[in-house]
Amino acid sequence: MKTPIATPDAPQAIGPYSQAVRSGQWLFLSGQIGLDPVSGTLVGGGVEAEAERVLRNLEAVLHAAGASLGHIVRTTIYLVDLNDFARVNDVYARYVRSPFPARATVGVAALPRGARIEIDAIAVLDTPA
Repeated sequence: MKTPIATPDAPQAIGPYSQAVRSGQWLFLSGQIGLDPVSGTLVGGGVEAEAERVLRNLEAVLHAAGASLGHIVRTTIYLVDLNDFARVNDVYARYVRSPFPARATVGVAALPRGARIEIDAIAVLDTPA
């Protein structure tokens, strides 16, 4: 069984997918880019500002599922420029606390809407659905 999770506090899906899907104790969060949930536009200010918005978007979806960033067990970070790794890491460390989730970082050629970063996540919730 799977249950879609949606919140107006994060950008609406820009394709045929859910912001997140819950299956039992597992929560699978779709990739978020640095879109402002109100305007639907990519935030300005460079990769740090985008990373901050991405993490706030993920946090909003987690909150809608009754969870927090502390429930994340795995993330994947997609970067258009791997030279941004250290700057993104600094922002990520302000949001994600120990024990840290497992993580992969992947360099990609392009992301939707000209974004420089995207993050998806898997979380484990405290109680099964």
